[in-house]
Amino acid sequence: MTDTFYPLLQQFEKYIPVNEALRLELQQRCQLQTFQKGALIHHASRVATHSYFIIKGLTRTYFLKNGAEISEYFSCENEWINSPKSFIQQTLDIYHIDALETTEAYALHVKDLVYLFDNFPIMERYARLSMGSVFGHLMERITSQRFSTAKEKYDHFLQTYHDIYHRLPLGMVASYLGITQSTLSRLRAPK
Repeated sequence: MTDTFYPLLQQFEKYIPVNEALRLELQQRCQLQTFQKGALIHHASRVATHSYFIIKGLTRTYFLKNGAEISEYFSCENEWINSPKSFIQQTLDIYHIDALETTEAYALHVKDLVYLFDNFPIMERYARLSMGSVFGHLMERITSQRFSTAKEKYDHFLQTYHDIYHRLPLGMVASYLGITQSTLSRLRAPK
């Protein structure tokens, strides 16, 4: 087992026991890939066939509205990224994913995931439990966007992304919050 594989194994072991047979299948089916800073990992015009577990780096999931990029969420080390609807339903979706830093990630093809579900029933438990935490985060984001002031949105953003906010370009943060860069600058200014 390589040092880079260990974080991925730990991710699974947070939710399920991983026996030797499952570990070997994961090692065979998850392929390490590197995306250079600025690389487009997923384009909305394609059906998502891979989910990526980030070992090192930073990505952004976004969509286009009237030619503007709207940041939906950011992902970094020890997180999965994909275009969820596209990956799960194998249909087109609105999301693009790009690398904000050079990013190393393990890629898992949807067919390999289905194989793991079919042959290791405990993987369905992993999916259910890990998706529960993602669902909770998304519900918090929706509530924050709908019912919060700009200051409350920014505070929630800092809480959610406390480990990486300093790595994110301000324009992307502003689009994530649904505010202008000048409003973001005022919120960031020391009082």
